[in-house]
Amino acid sequence: MKTVSAFLFCTFITINAFAADNFELPASKGNINFPHKKHQEMLKDCIKCHEHGPGKIAGLDQKWAHKVCRGCHAEMNKGPQKCSECHQGVN
Repeated sequence: MKTVSAFLFCTFITINAFAADNFELPASKGNINFPHKKHQEMLKDCIKCHEHGPGKIAGLDQKWAHKVCRGCHAEMNKGPQKCSECHQGVN
């Protein structure tokens, strides 16, 4: 059990150390700048987005982002909620 706990802890630390501060996500309505580090610091809970653990989000697409991202922003009444606030070049 100690070995498993140590492994998970080291994996978590390593992934956080190498996670990008910002991502640019391609989108048909205009690319999205995603401030990953800002979300990490604010939420302090990777599972809110990374349901299956650290790493790439399985199924990340428009439907997922609109449900999860916009849903969270609406719930917290914080962050972008309009198209133009996420998508570059949208008025």
